[in-house]
Amino acid sequence: MPTTNSIAPRVAVIGGGPAGLMVAEVLATGGARVALYDAMPSVGRKFLLAGVGGMNITHSEPKDAFLSRYGERRAEVARLLEDFDAEVLRNWIHGLGIDTFVGTSGRVFPTDMKAAPLLRAWLKRLREQGVVIHTRHRWLGWSELGALRVATPQGEQQVNADAVVLALGGGSWPRLGSDGSWTSLLQARGVELTPLAPSNCGFEVEGWSEHLRQKFAGAPLKNVALCVDGEPPRTGEFVLTEGGIEGSLVYALSAPIRRRIEQQGAARVLLDLLPQIPQDRLTTALAKPRGKQSLAKHLHRQAGLGGVKAALLRELAPREAFTDPASLAPWIKALPVDLVRARPIEEAISSAGGVPFTELDHGLMLKSLPGVFCAGEMLDWEAPTGGYLLTACFASGRVAARGALRWLAQQE
Repeated sequence: MPTTNSIAPRVAVIGGGPAGLMVAEVLATGGARVALYDAMPSVGRKFLLAGVGGMNITHSEPKDAFLSRYGERRAEVARLLEDFDAEVLRNWIHGLGIDTFVGTSGRVFPTDMKAAPLLRAWLKRLREQGVVIHTRHRWLGWSELGALRVATPQGEQQVNADAVVLALGGGSWPRLGSDGSWTSLLQARGVELTPLAPSNCGFEVEGWSEHLRQKFAGAPLKNVALCVDGEPPRTGEFVLTEGGIEGSLVYALSAPIRRRIEQQGAARVLLDLLPQIPQDRLTTALAKPRGKQSLAKHLHRQAGLGGVKAALLRELAPREAFTDPASLAPWIKALPVDLVRARPIEEAISSAGGVPFTELDHGLMLKSLPGVFCAGEMLDWEAPTGGYLLTACFASGRVAARGALRWLAQQE
């Protein structure tokens, strides 16, 4: 319900992650009175967790490559990034007094590799701008008269605002606040949503053998390549788990893997155990006489294949392929791994699904709920790790805040 007789419009921001904090900053800079509500005891909890081991804030790769990381939502995210791309984000961080550097992989980090100093500096700026932050305040939806219902330590309160920006995250890491409970509140208001699904997650197989689980669960497979849906293979590393596979290389392919499972009930990925060795050269090496050597020693001597890689080859290649070492070359270069389900969304780094862009106008306002805007991971897009998630969250917050300021100006 709009307030009256206000010198400046009052805007409620729901959610204190990167998108919500960016919304608050832009709104406050634009002259709005901003109150931010977060259900957790402190804001930025998932942001801080992402900084454990090194705060990867964005990526330095060329624009076309950067945008390609958003897959099917490339066009929509490209629009969000028009005025706040990776370079502008770095400059914004520098404005907080935090220096950054580009790592060998092209990823961008604060010089101290930590998220906490950045968050502290940001919160200081927000408070100086007049942003009021309410923690332990959980949004419960709307009252019959249109006010925001908020559960607080003192009981339920109703909050009136001229506009609302929702930045409630997705469904991953619910213990940090992103539990996806907002979906039912928007659906009750007639907003069509794409179901939340795990992204940047591990996947399960029907079942590894007891030997593989007992001896190699947790072992990393380094310098390997994965291919799905006939696309060019990606190189990197992942980890064998008790029930399947997970890790950076798997996360990078989680979207096409998940879609294939949704469409066909399973997804076959092809694993190249030795991407640095061409198949013809590998065949020639393995065809050499092995004499009295065991097959395991022959594979190790001629191809450097051993440990978890050799064990996985034993697990998945057909038994008859082991009668002739040279016939193993095609399996080493394209070992099929059948994945049957994603790990639960609660374990995922991020989530896909949420509010489709078709439900939003160009300022990220819900078409069916004038004055209500959405930002961040609750929008229906996804990206691999590498700074892409945070960059789009920041950028979407700016777009939603500017959209809200324009809409408020039109109501005067």
